[in-house]
Amino acid sequence: MKAIIIGAGPAGLTAAYELLTKTDIKPVIFEATNEIGGISKTFNFKENRMDMGGHRFFSKSDTVMKWWTDLMPIQTVPSKDDILLEREVELSESEKEQDPGQIDDVMLVRNRLSRIYFLKTFFDYPVSLSFNTIKNLGFLRITKIGFSYAYSLLFKRQEKNLEDFMINRFGKELYLTFFKDYTQKVWGVAPKDIPADWGTQRIKGLSIVKIIQQALKKIFGGKQDLKQKNTETSLIEKFYYPKYGPGHFWQVVAEKIQHLGGIIEMNKKIVSFETDGEKIKSVTDDKGTKYEADYFFSSMPVRDLINGFDKKNDEVKRVSDGLGYRSFITVGLLVKDTIIKNNTKLKTYKNRVPDDWIYIQEREVKLGRLQVFNNWSPYLVKDYENTVWLGLEYFCDENDDMWDTKDKDFINFAKKELARIKIIKEEDVLDGCIVRVPKAYPGYFGTYKEFDVIKNFVNKYENLFLVGRNGMHKYNNMDHSMLTAITAVDNIVNNIKTKENIWSVNTEQEYHESK
Repeated sequence: MKAIIIGAGPAGLTAAYELLTKTDIKPVIFEATNEIGGISKTFNFKENRMDMGGHRFFSKSDTVMKWWTDLMPIQTVPSKDDILLEREVELSESEKEQDPGQIDDVMLVRNRLSRIYFLKTFFDYPVSLSFNTIKNLGFLRITKIGFSYAYSLLFKRQEKNLEDFMINRFGKELYLTFFKDYTQKVWGVAPKDIPADWGTQRIKGLSIVKIIQQALKKIFGGKQDLKQKNTETSLIEKFYYPKYGPGHFWQVVAEKIQHLGGIIEMNKKIVSFETDGEKIKSVTDDKGTKYEADYFFSSMPVRDLINGFDKKNDEVKRVSDGLGYRSFITVGLLVKDTIIKNNTKLKTYKNRVPDDWIYIQEREVKLGRLQVFNNWSPYLVKDYENTVWLGLEYFCDENDDMWDTKDKDFINFAKKELARIKIIKEEDVLDGCIVRVPKAYPGYFGTYKEFDVIKNFVNKYENLFLVGRNGMHKYNNMDHSMLTAITAVDNIVNNIKTKENIWSVNTEQEYHESK
């Protein structure tokens, strides 16, 4: 038996590996581009590696955690930054003799620190009730936030949209200070025009009460482990990370798949689907070649999937055509140093800022988020000791003015923005590059509220499984995308016909994760 899998991102690769290790079904992956990993790929610019969006290898699912570490074990020798910082690492005698530079296919254990940059200073992310927050915001604003939150507790809003959802959990003043503008920057629409579903999926367990509980736990609690199952994901402080970025991990998975007999065909774009009753019979690529199979897994954008169906009614097409997406652009800037420095208790090399990523709330720039790749892994940076490798993320729509700006002009624009908000000096920029990522975020606007029309249409095809972020038009993180593929294969193994357990991934509390 044969399965065709569309897309070589986390969902597609996971589905292929699961089929090979649990069934006799032979998977064939068709990837439209020439790269493995989808939006979890790692871009290599002159030996400086860039992670598209930042991918923490953390999950509340034991299945996913085991999946990752079985294929890429945890590094047990000191990493480059451990050595430079003289951090103590407990090792066995045999491990002490190993050269860390020669061990590649491993995960590092990293500290998570993500903060908000606002008013040219740092705030905790998620916002905490710390002395630093009170000092930076000032007594008057803090007082207004407190009264606003109390009011939100007494007078709950009906949650008709994301704005209502956030105000109910944080109060109107805190929402206006930290959430409204950034959310609009990311999605291109106001929070009041985004359904509350987005909050339910991304920040459903987080509130001021949770923030206070976590603050008390930090003061009085014990050591934190990687499972951290009782902690809201936005508050989690450690994660695994492949030595050379997420693309490194998915390349290892791709090699395992091929070793086990799976096939991966690159630059193969599927454009149409032939149906036969309640089954998919075949797919056709953009060169006109037809491929038949017993099972089909799709992680391609839903809009493209529906457009490719040979039989669909006008209602399904209307809802599909109305689905929206947000794309993003990452600008890589290699700099001598940054103006911002380490003001935390975390020890860093040359007192560099310790954040993995920084949410840019300054209203005067279009920049949405900043990654510091040195902190994800020292091996992402060619000259870790003498340079800082930054990733500037801009959220946009495909083919808008930002998307269509020439590479050189956009890199120059990004450099000036970062200098304007006092993070770098323009003259310290050594080099730069740009990567555009289309359809990175499925939008919860447009016709999304009618998505059940599409869901009911595709569910009737018993040998078709929609998996992954774009495949299901769900703002899944990497572990959720993997779980959809694992669940789909388990359904085949156990002869489960319903698709509801696949769609329910990332709606159950135990699977919750948030950026």
